[in-house]
Amino acid sequence: MVAQKDHKKEYLTVKDLEKLLDSCKLDLHQIDEVWPNLYIGNVSIAQNKTALQNLGITHVLNAAHSKRGSIGDQRYYGNNFVYCGIPAEDSTHFDLDEYFRPAADFIHKALKTPDAKVLVHCIMGLSRSSTLVLAYLMLYHHLPLRRALQKVVKKRAIYPNRNFLALLLDLDLQLNRKKKTCVLL
Repeated sequence: MVAQKDHKKEYLTVKDLEKLLDSCKLDLHQIDEVWPNLYIGNVSIAQNKTALQNLGITHVLNAAHSKRGSIGDQRYYGNNFVYCGIPAEDSTHFDLDEYFRPAADFIHKALKTPDAKVLVHCIMGLSRSSTLVLAYLMLYHHLPLRRALQKVVKKRAIYPNRNFLALLLDLDLQLNRKKKTCVLL
């Protein structure tokens, strides 16, 4: 009976995650450091190259690449920044999970560079960018989704859409399955 109870606790739902997100009482800022040298921001700060240089940002991951209002590519940023663009839609049908690994790899590689600081942004800095940062924390820092969310909402108001939360839950399950499989081997 107890084992069954513990087994149920293991599975989070989108609703559980939304409750956790709703618990965040922070105001939304243009940019926030959510992990050492890893920032989430909006398009306004991302397009202010002087502000980015003043903050020491060296790498920009644009989760709204080529979307209306989100200019940016390597030519725009020049030699002062390393740019990566992901043409994600903030919608209930976009498969952002195909970008989880490439985005996490970009962030990880950047943060291994001495003195690097990475900005991950979309339009508002709420959904696409935060989803990619959460995936990075899960993939490279082996944080379960709940813990990754708890860490980020202490630093920034975020709100991935329901679709993205479901994709993160799938990733969480995949990573948990891998851990259990490795333990059995």
